Amino acid sequence: MARHLVTSALPYINGIKHLGNMVGSMLPADVYARYLRRRGHDVLYICATDEHGTPAELAATEAGLPVAEFCAQAHETQKKIYAGFGLSFDHFGRSSSQQNAELTQHFARRLHEHGFIEERAIRQVYSPVDGRFLPDRYVEGTCPHCGYDRARGDQCENCTRVLDPTDLIDPRSAISGSTDLEVRETKHLFLLQSKLQGEVEAWLDGNSKDWPLLSTSIARKWLTEGLHDRAITRDLEWGVPVPADTWPELAAEGKVFYVWFDAPIEYIGATKEWADAAVAGPDGGAGGETRDWKSWWYQADDVRYTQFMAKDNVPFHTVMFPATQLGVREPWTMVDYVKGFSWLTYYGGKFSTSQKRGVFTDAALEILPADYWRYFLVANAPESDDSSFTWEHFAGTVNKDLADTLGNFVNRVLTFSAKRFGDAVPAGGEPGEAEERLGAEVARLLAELEEHMEALQYRKATNALRALWSAGNAYLVEKEPWKQVKVDPEAAAVSLRTAMNLIHLYAVVSEPFIPETAATLRNVFAFDGDATTWVTPEAAMSLDAVPAGTAFSVPPVLFAKITDEELEGYRDRFGGADA
Repeated sequence: MARHLVTSALPYINGIKHLGNMVGSMLPADVYARYLRRRGHDVLYICATDEHGTPAELAATEAGLPVAEFCAQAHETQKKIYAGFGLSFDHFGRSSSQQNAELTQHFARRLHEHGFIEERAIRQVYSPVDGRFLPDRYVEGTCPHCGYDRARGDQCENCTRVLDPTDLIDPRSAISGSTDLEVRETKHLFLLQSKLQGEVEAWLDGNSKDWPLLSTSIARKWLTEGLHDRAITRDLEWGVPVPADTWPELAAEGKVFYVWFDAPIEYIGATKEWADAAVAGPDGGAGGETRDWKSWWYQADDVRYTQFMAKDNVPFHTVMFPATQLGVREPWTMVDYVKGFSWLTYYGGKFSTSQKRGVFTDAALEILPADYWRYFLVANAPESDDSSFTWEHFAGTVNKDLADTLGNFVNRVLTFSAKRFGDAVPAGGEPGEAEERLGAEVARLLAELEEHMEALQYRKATNALRALWSAGNAYLVEKEPWKQVKVDPEAAAVSLRTAMNLIHLYAVVSEPFIPETAATLRNVFAFDGDATTWVTPEAAMSLDAVPAGTAFSVPPVLFAKITDEELEGYRDRFGGADA
């Protein structure tokens, strides 16, 4: 059985992430990791904050803090929010870690040894007003390809084209805003991607056949346009230093590696952080657990590696990082499957804190529990095209699917059974034709859910989960135990026992999507049955996992409906269609 390595694109350190960031990487990765664990697989889910680069320095300056202190605080803030969303990272690291610095320098040395890095003199933008060379993200201007007027010097976030600062029209300093810019000569290290293009193409041909079209089309576009040699060092105070033993002159000048060179290496670095933290033990002393981080990343033939990211991150993970890995001539684990996502918009526009538009993850958790957001986002994941968040759609989904379909079913069954038969699962007689038909339908839908989860098709998987919940409601409508109990109590008991077994099933199969609610459902029944591992379609068909006589309790309301007044309040606070 393969071991599963799962990573999601590293959230950048400069600010709280919005719902689009959540659904474009971390949340679907968590759903998948949870699903795999329920199926009994050995899973390692790794993520980290991406802490180097220009925006970190700019954000720290704006906050009036040293950049190291700013990043440490921001990391803890993000970590707390992701825990609130129930993200089950095995480790959530930091790209500023010593582990990542050592690995990044190792990769650079090996690339240099094999002739894939060379030092070049280049002409770079210099700002007399700021008294420094400006790294690419310190230069802003108009994209020459699409006309977007806030393009950065490394990439246009509107059309995703990779840029150099000198490509920009009407460039300006991101620090001072000065347009009095000069071009001067300085030296940098270049990754010779042009030498690796053929190897990257061959690797992509052999490994991307099952990838989503979104991922492959972006990678192919980059390769069709041709891989260019790319500067992988910057003039910044914050970053992984160029090693003095290999490039003494550049190290003396304080050059650091480009953030997009060291950030993907942090997937490996964070795994080493995970191993080192275990060795240190919970109190920082000796005697902790031993973990073999290299078995996941080096000569790891039994590892299946799946990455999750939004479409603007796809080129770096499908072309640039694979080129780096191929060039070091070492057997590092390379990605097997790239799940790319389009963007979640807010009423068709971009999320914006300054313009009071959109929901950010900290505010989301302030107003509603995580499972409300998790379910809605996965059910509407922007898998092939951009999707739009609207409060009206959100409220409708919560009210119909979570409150009416799942929550109401659980409450009706348990409340009625407790009232008529007491606080234990009723016995009654043997199941009949209706129960057999229900079991067959449940098995079919569960197999469908498995198929879609294996294929990483989130909308379809959520549809199958919703259909499982709806099957329970349809069964209640058919059997009407509230009427049965008046004329045939034993038949009513069979109906309620069957419905309670559905609740147990829902606790298991809903866990990857709504883990907090699933935990509440698991705690409904006081029995020793396994409510943590997956239920196969064959086992689910019998609907008899919870035996008669098992004590149960009625939980609080699982999901509260969103009222019209609350809906109006959310629109006022975060902006609605007119935003």
